[in-house]
Amino acid sequence: MRVGEVLKLKAKNVNGRKLVLSDPKSGNQTEIVFIPKKIADRLREYIVSAKMGDDHNVFPLGYTRAREIVQNTGKMINVNLNPHDLRRHAATYASRSGVPIEIVSKIILRHANLSTTQRYLGKVSDTEAIHWIDNLYK
Repeated sequence: MRVGEVLKLKAKNVNGRKLVLSDPKSGNQTEIVFIPKKIADRLREYIVSAKMGDDHNVFPLGYTRAREIVQNTGKMINVNLNPHDLRRHAATYASRSGVPIEIVSKIILRHANLSTTQRYLGKVSDTEAIHWIDNLYK
């Protein structure tokens, strides 16, 4: 998800393993984000334990504070990190794990065009290219 979408998420938008985004960047009225079961369970527990009302922001932070949290976490491991880097990493990780690019593009990143997604994905090293070629032609 984009950091702005995370920060606008309300308790009522959490529906099991689906997050319903209101007014997403795409211009659509809503979009759906699918999340892993473990994350969905922890998110639901957090919402219940905090006794959040439907219109309560799940993460009551501003962008500046969210960016600071991500940057400070990166500093702990000596990595210069910004919120959007996490989105880019998720896409690259999914792609390198064998998730079809169409799923990375349309479902994970929610891009309208594959070309946008291709710009997100990290460069392929020679070692990685050889690894995939070897695995493909076993």
